[in-house]
Amino acid sequence: MLGRLGQIFLALSFIGKGAVSPACDATDFTSLDVTGHGPDLIASALELAYPDLSVDSDLNQVRFQDGTTLDMGHVSDRAAQDRLTSGSLREQFYYTYPLTFDLISRKTPFHDPGRIRNDAFFRKLYSSTERSARQNLDKVRLPDQNRPNFYMTRHNNVSCQMANALAEIAVQDLDIAPFFNKVGGSFNWRMVRGTNRLSAHSFGIAFDLNPSLGGYWKWSGAPEGQAFDYDNNIPQALVEIFEKYGFIWGGKWHHFDGMHFEYRPELILYARMAQRGL
Repeated sequence: MLGRLGQIFLALSFIGKGAVSPACDATDFTSLDVTGHGPDLIASALELAYPDLSVDSDLNQVRFQDGTTLDMGHVSDRAAQDRLTSGSLREQFYYTYPLTFDLISRKTPFHDPGRIRNDAFFRKLYSSTERSARQNLDKVRLPDQNRPNFYMTRHNNVSCQMANALAEIAVQDLDIAPFFNKVGGSFNWRMVRGTNRLSAHSFGIAFDLNPSLGGYWKWSGAPEGQAFDYDNNIPQALVEIFEKYGFIWGGKWHHFDGMHFEYRPELILYARMAQRGL
């Protein structure tokens, strides 16, 4: 339970059903207990982030709720571009996500914690078809506002996490209007340009705030691996609230995407475990 915020009645309109859900319980991933887990920090982070799956470290496999398994692969020394285009499940943790509002580590070429995504893992965790993805979307918005609408999956409690984040943002002493008056969108079933991998937006776990304020590395004209300069306009307080509810920020990537947030609580939990030296 998250106190007063957990009692706010949030508008979560179920697409195609017209129903409205009351306030829901969310998890604070920045304070969730991460002690007492085994030596395989990746396995521990995955199981804590997604309770419906289990990891067999000896077999190096993830087992999903339907009984199917996925090999976790290994971390290799191959080129950064290769990890990005065909990363294993373990390679998703290759770059540790900064827990502080740190825009220094992102200056290291290809230091993009969260950009490496194993497509098979997300298809199993969420949806493998556009139809099933759409059937599991909720419409989430700032409390007492008619827009913008963010379409987020209810799988793994993502829409609930998003709703609670927006509820907390709404009661902060922040001028949030510039970031929410015009947004880049949320659910969008599409491939990552130039690849056969689905975008995080396809699973209903990602959203973009105002593109004109977020900044995107390709718009800067910087060559790949040389996106050193980033003029950030996203407030630290806004980023930290979204991180609390499991959403990482693309502004911490070398190939910065300052408007972009996506639900990756395992990366936040892994970073906390690694920091503690567990």
